[in-house]
Amino acid sequence: KRYREVHLVMESTLTARDRVGVQDFVLLENYTSEAAFIENLRRRFGENLIYTYIGSVLVSVNPNKDLEIYSKAHMERYRGVSFYEISPHIYAVSDNTYRAMRTERRDQCILISGESGAGKTEVSKKILQYYATTCPVTDHLSTLRDRLLQSNPVLEAFGNAKTLRNDNSSRFGKYMDVQFDFRGAPIGGHILNYLLEKSRVVHQNHGERNFHIFYQLLEGGEQDLLSKLGLERNAQKYQYLVKGCCPRVSSINDKNDWRTVRKALTVIGFHEDEVEDLLNIIASVLHLGNTQFGEGKNGENQITTEPQLKYLSKLLGVDGAALREALTHKKITAKGEEMISPLSFEQAVAARDALAKAVYGRTFTWLVVKINQSLAFKDDVYNSSKGSSSVIGLLDIYGFEVFQHNSFEQFCINYCNEKLQQLFIELTLKSEQEEYEAEGITWEPVKYFDNKIICDLVEGKHKGLISILDEECLRPGEPSDISFLEKLEDTLGGHAHFVTHKLSNGKTRKAVSREEFKLIHYAGEVNYSVNGFLDKNKDLLYRNLKEVICQSNCQVLSQCFHREEVTDQKRPETVRYTHTHTHTHTHTHSLICHLSVIIHPVKSIRRFDEALVRHQVKYLGLMENLRVRRAGFAYRRHYETFLQRYKSLCPRTWPNWQGRLADGVATLVQHLGYKPEEYKLGKTKIFIRFPKTLFSTEDSLEARRPALVLTLQTSWRGYRERAKYLRIRQAVIVIQSAWRGMISRQKARRRRHAVDIIRKFIKGFIYRHYERCPENEYFLDHQRFSFLMMLFRNPPKSVLDKSWPIPPPCLTEASEHLCRLCMRNMMRAYCRRIQPEWKKQMEQKVVASQIFKDQKDSYPQSVPKLFVASRLSRVHSLTQCYGIAVTKYDRRGYKARPRQLLLTSSFAMLVAEAKLKQRIDYATLRSISVSSLSDGFMVLHVPSEDNKQKSDVVLQCDHLIEVVTKLATMADKKIKVNMSQDSITFAVARGKEGVIDFTSGPELKVAKCKKGHLLVTAPKLNP
Repeated sequence: KRYREVHLVMESTLTARDRVGVQDFVLLENYTSEAAFIENLRRRFGENLIYTYIGSVLVSVNPNKDLEIYSKAHMERYRGVSFYEISPHIYAVSDNTYRAMRTERRDQCILISGESGAGKTEVSKKILQYYATTCPVTDHLSTLRDRLLQSNPVLEAFGNAKTLRNDNSSRFGKYMDVQFDFRGAPIGGHILNYLLEKSRVVHQNHGERNFHIFYQLLEGGEQDLLSKLGLERNAQKYQYLVKGCCPRVSSINDKNDWRTVRKALTVIGFHEDEVEDLLNIIASVLHLGNTQFGEGKNGENQITTEPQLKYLSKLLGVDGAALREALTHKKITAKGEEMISPLSFEQAVAARDALAKAVYGRTFTWLVVKINQSLAFKDDVYNSSKGSSSVIGLLDIYGFEVFQHNSFEQFCINYCNEKLQQLFIELTLKSEQEEYEAEGITWEPVKYFDNKIICDLVEGKHKGLISILDEECLRPGEPSDISFLEKLEDTLGGHAHFVTHKLSNGKTRKAVSREEFKLIHYAGEVNYSVNGFLDKNKDLLYRNLKEVICQSNCQVLSQCFHREEVTDQKRPETVRYTHTHTHTHTHTHSLICHLSVIIHPVKSIRRFDEALVRHQVKYLGLMENLRVRRAGFAYRRHYETFLQRYKSLCPRTWPNWQGRLADGVATLVQHLGYKPEEYKLGKTKIFIRFPKTLFSTEDSLEARRPALVLTLQTSWRGYRERAKYLRIRQAVIVIQSAWRGMISRQKARRRRHAVDIIRKFIKGFIYRHYERCPENEYFLDHQRFSFLMMLFRNPPKSVLDKSWPIPPPCLTEASEHLCRLCMRNMMRAYCRRIQPEWKKQMEQKVVASQIFKDQKDSYPQSVPKLFVASRLSRVHSLTQCYGIAVTKYDRRGYKARPRQLLLTSSFAMLVAEAKLKQRIDYATLRSISVSSLSDGFMVLHVPSEDNKQKSDVVLQCDHLIEVVTKLATMADKKIKVNMSQDSITFAVARGKEGVIDFTSGPELKVAKCKKGHLLVTAPKLNP
């Protein structure tokens, strides 16, 4: 799916013009115009399209901001896709290099060119991240990948610094080899460093900084660590850090970078003691900068800062007295004799600075060696096999530099860039012409400026600038920078690219001072000050200083300074050897180079500086490269590739061409109607001059594709469906046979099983009344199972449901147990669900049932009615449990009087108008009498002997059953409720009785009859 999404080959993408500019300068309409070239860059830059091709060369414009085009999804988009199949990107170059290494089995190199601050280091990091993410990875390779990526922050901390053009400028050259095995997985790496700008350790131009590691240590180091190293968290206190007047930079977070570096050192594999020695050396450089000299009592030069000397001897692991002597004296060997000579103030300062540069420079080299050991592939058997691995090299070196004050360092940097430019010219311009010549194509060569004349000016034998510099350094006597300049004027005076104050004319003389010489580089004119050229070329470090450092007990320094250096009488190698070695290495390892050119377009983030871009386009040779591409042919492909893609456009070449490839291509282009001036046929390739010819061919292919697709689809679908039908038919036959057999066997088994079951059931029914035996056990088991399943499916739903199925004879006893258990379980569940209030209500209803059920005519109507806590709305002052309004009948005359009956926990009270009329203790209550009719009369029988009581009490109320139930419950007189059919006799006074007669009638009436009795007529509710 991913391949289909990105499989837009170069020809397909060229048929549709870019919305903003063109993505390949070869397709630029006015390709000879530098203004059109820059305008295309500007338009793409404005839309954040920073990559553009010139054929196989990638031109990148630094956006100076983060773009969302470097994610893992973007890496996957470019992985395995041909160079021209998708929009330009550094990932396309990386992937093309990787696939070329794997398919051709030859080492590759990506050469990154551009001026200082253009972003070459960032591009190299993007390339490494691409390989680390997309290449096959195992556990070992994952560790290697992490170390490879983590080596960048370490090298940047120790080798990068802020310059006027770039806040993270590489101040050393780096060539990195990434080694891959036969599967394409990275298995090792190696880094070569050269041209470290050691002079930056002791001096920086205004607005620049020393190497990052010094500021990271001071800002991010723990306080205990700084105290141990004798440092303070203030960069202004160190002489080597204040000369640029730029201790802090807004775009750099030294504290976070310190944590990143410490973590990276651990990932790479540095031991704690090695890290400790490394930090000691960094701190010692700062203390060296603060070491001051002054005149002693006897006029000799001496060290005036004793604390710094103590810290130096401790951190460097050397004897303090020996170090003091070495910093203030030098050892001279003449005719086999050694003499000690004191140093002047200027010489002592120079010796101190030389020691700082030497210590830092060699420590940096040691750091690179340790990283290489960490990245090295350690399988000796694997390494011994020839051809088992391939290499991709990344050349990352600081670009062309022009400052207000240019010295020996800028001379070395610009010379390296001249050599790289020469290589760039050879690989692009010359190789382009050579390809046409090799293919036998005739064309007019393009004139371009070859900077070989400038390279020869610098490196020529005997007459080159470097040769003259080496000769002046080794000359007896007292050579100086001015004598070196004079010798240059004498030797190179007639060269067109060399100018001095003495050799210049009146118009240009003011631009060159008397201590400067000007080189007219390919990139532009640069004035170099000769001050310090000889000393920096010799990089002088006195022998006695070497002797002291060689005796250090610091493990890192002992590996950086070897004792053989003290006894070796050879002169130290000058910068000429370094350049020669670097140049040889680059050409030896860069067998096949892929070019990436970076343009730094802005001096500020928001402004596209056209003059700056034009200058870079010129010195990078981009217009010459484009003219070569368009002066010849814009498109070239091997015959096989071209024929494979476009053979469907010609009936004679479709579907396959059987003859020579060249003849097939000739037949194809003849059928397409190519004009002779539009193309040329080489020995192995076809060359197309104009993009429009390619566009028309691609349009024809696009128009042809639907018919081809339809034909292929028809044939394929017919073949596929026929084969599918035959497979399905055969499968159906097999499945049908197997299915019919299986169904028949299943039916037979089911029938036999059914016959056996029926036979057992009939036999069991016959023997059902017998004891359990083999003849009836199936039937009895079936009965048990059926009965139990019937109970399971239809159990009693509630405690009032008394239904229960009739069990078979064999389960009679078990059925009874199950019935009891079921009812008990339902009762328990029902009781658990009853609330306390409802439980109390139920208890009272049970008491009422015991008293009145089948006795009182009005009982059935009272059952559904709930008993209430009280029938009185107003609360009495006394504590009460229940209250109700009643009518009391006098014992004499039966006069009705309204009263309130209050029932408490221990006695009952009759109250009238908040006055207590009578109190009846439950202990003295003998019984309660009521009639069986629906009336509301009741008689409370109390002992007449008790002087406190007024004999029996006759009461009438509307809720007789509720009152009697509560009274009987509270007084615990459940068995003393008397139910009368016709009359109730009650005591009026001592020895006297009254009678209440009850009779049925249509309605309730209360009256006094002739006998002196109270007659109560009540309707009969339950006839």
